[in-house]
Amino acid sequence: MNIMDKLTILAASAKYDVACTSSGVERKGQKGGIGNASSAGICHSFTADGRCITLLKVLLSNSCVYNCCYCVNRRSNDIRRATFEPRELAELTIQFYRRNYIEGLFLSSAVIRNPDYTCEQMIKVLEILRNEYRFGGYIHAKAIPGADEQLIRKIGLLADRMSVNIELPTQKSLQLLAPDKTKESILKPMALISQSIAESRSELVRYKNAPSFAPAGQSTQLIVGATPETDYQILNLASALYKKYGLKRVFYSAYMPVVEHNNLPSLTTKPPLLREHRLYQADWLLRFYKFDASELLDEKNPNFNPYVDPKCSWALAHLDCFPVEVNTASYEMLLRVPGIGVRSAQRIIRARKTGPLDFDGLKKLGVVLKRAQYFILCRGKAVPGLKMSHESILRGLLSDRSMRLMDGEMGEQLSLFDDTHVTREDVLKCLTGQI
Repeated sequence: MNIMDKLTILAASAKYDVACTSSGVERKGQKGGIGNASSAGICHSFTADGRCITLLKVLLSNSCVYNCCYCVNRRSNDIRRATFEPRELAELTIQFYRRNYIEGLFLSSAVIRNPDYTCEQMIKVLEILRNEYRFGGYIHAKAIPGADEQLIRKIGLLADRMSVNIELPTQKSLQLLAPDKTKESILKPMALISQSIAESRSELVRYKNAPSFAPAGQSTQLIVGATPETDYQILNLASALYKKYGLKRVFYSAYMPVVEHNNLPSLTTKPPLLREHRLYQADWLLRFYKFDASELLDEKNPNFNPYVDPKCSWALAHLDCFPVEVNTASYEMLLRVPGIGVRSAQRIIRARKTGPLDFDGLKKLGVVLKRAQYFILCRGKAVPGLKMSHESILRGLLSDRSMRLMDGEMGEQLSLFDDTHVTREDVLKCLTGQI
């Protein structure tokens, strides 16, 4: 099998791993070396200045000894198998970089033989890139659960970012769909990476030339919809991972039915893309808006409302906290107002020092008044003519199409790719993160 056939197979096998994120690390090119790393680098996306930044996202091998039911690469699945030699993949990465196709590498792998052997092969790839080619570009490497601690430490010293995919939210789900994995085997390397990152940062404070361990931090991925866990369970797990292991990102992947199994949803089941979208919005609230998971969901309401975003849903459930006066409200309270994002809240704090704000001024500062108007006052006054009951606010926040769906006129499943459900405002929120 030639190298292009391998690349075709292994790049396709890697597409189900969504845990690609901005590099978060800045490293200038060195004399005699090749490439650098930019903190704005991101996989298949655009930076603020309009540049498209890409990574070579590929598996070292898709020949897996595990038999995870949901995985297209499971050992019982009848697919074409391929494995790169370490030098093949290293040279391919360098050639792609020299042709300006990529700015870095995202490297993962199925488990070849055993976790230790897989890590050893990945380390060989990274050592060739870093030591022989002196490649200074961004590298994201996946740690293999069950591998020896020393091997994981070696990968961390060679890569910019590491990740360990937890995949399924509970031990029960792992036993059902991934019997070769355990929660302990996944959390152990996650804890090791977290500890090593902290130790490395401490060393760098004392010694300028101390080796850096995964300077861009670590991330993980959760599959949504393959098992019956609620949004409440998933969000609480994500919150715990952020707090305990200092993760940079938790990625949520809507289950894509690519293989058939009795324990999995039917192949005709649509991926829960809207649910994934709501989890990402809630995740943003945890990381940037100072919300706790327990504020957004509870055991009585374990799933997000599909018709309104989590922040609007929280505000509707806490109307006793509103309206707030934008000219005097604290920064923390402004962040809780639907339609006011992190940037617009910061702008409000700065602008009101020079004089009182009105509704026209808020609009110029980037506040989305379509949502915010129900929850704020300017100079003690609300927008004239607004009805402030729960039902009227809900109807004002929703489109006519969504209201008809809520009233039961149409029973079709919501889709992120249906133009009747996704507005320009939704697209802007996805791109800017302002909720």
